[in-house]
Amino acid sequence: MNRAAMHTLQRGELRLNEPMSKHVSWRAGGVAKQFYKPADLADLQFFLPSLALDEAILFVGLGSNLLVRDGGFDGTVILVAPALSGLAIDEAAPTIVTAGAGVASPHVAKFAAKNHLAAAEWLAGVPGTVGGALAMNAGCYGTETWDQIESALTIDRAGALHTRTKADFDISYRHVAALDHAEEWFVSARFCFVPGDAITAQARIKDLLARRMASQPLDKPNAGSTFRNPPNDHAARLIESCGLKGFTMGGAQVSTRHANFIINLGHASAADIESTITHMQDTVRAQTGAELVREVKIVGRPS
Repeated sequence: MNRAAMHTLQRGELRLNEPMSKHVSWRAGGVAKQFYKPADLADLQFFLPSLALDEAILFVGLGSNLLVRDGGFDGTVILVAPALSGLAIDEAAPTIVTAGAGVASPHVAKFAAKNHLAAAEWLAGVPGTVGGALAMNAGCYGTETWDQIESALTIDRAGALHTRTKADFDISYRHVAALDHAEEWFVSARFCFVPGDAITAQARIKDLLARRMASQPLDKPNAGSTFRNPPNDHAARLIESCGLKGFTMGGAQVSTRHANFIINLGHASAADIESTITHMQDTVRAQTGAELVREVKIVGRPS
């Protein structure tokens, strides 16, 4: 089938040279060579095999843990929302919630609470989507994503779907890597929660969101925590101890509210942000000997 014929069968939206600053929470960075918004999972299954085998593919949700360099991404970006945004209770197992990769993690928390389930409240503090949480084992308030996953559904380049469990991955703090299968991307997950009281769960979500609002610079574009916490320590404490709060490079600044956040003052380039990240790592290493490891994924070419 030629490319023109394939395009007529695709129901999603294909864009060329799409500015990724529109799709990452830092609101900075270059363009994607191709950008695809699938209509639904079936459309995504049709689209992926149309790409060259050596085409770089990047799945993006809310872009809350991502920086695309100013030179752009020479591949195809696939936006998982709203195509992969289903949320449902398993009627046969009512403590299990199935969530699409494009669902914002706080929505899972609120959906679970509304359906009288507990232990999902922590997800209200995760700024990204379910797909991103699965890919990096996101966590906060003492719980990590894969602590509560029964299974996950993935898709490969051929458009085939696979059911995966913890046993298929090497999983640790902010780390998830496939053990013995080819490149795949998450499309949904089955979360295991416990019976609970809706009012109690909703009150805890409200409290966690208030704590997040009070401690994080949510009034400026940011990507959440920039670095992982070192063993038995906190990245924010190390950064603050080195006098880096308020450090500014171009339009990027180390937040004065939370030292592990970098904010876009309104005119930051991706290079400003990446240079700030490097400066923070170098300074902390020189002054404390600690090595800060990025949580943020950086892709693409420098300008």
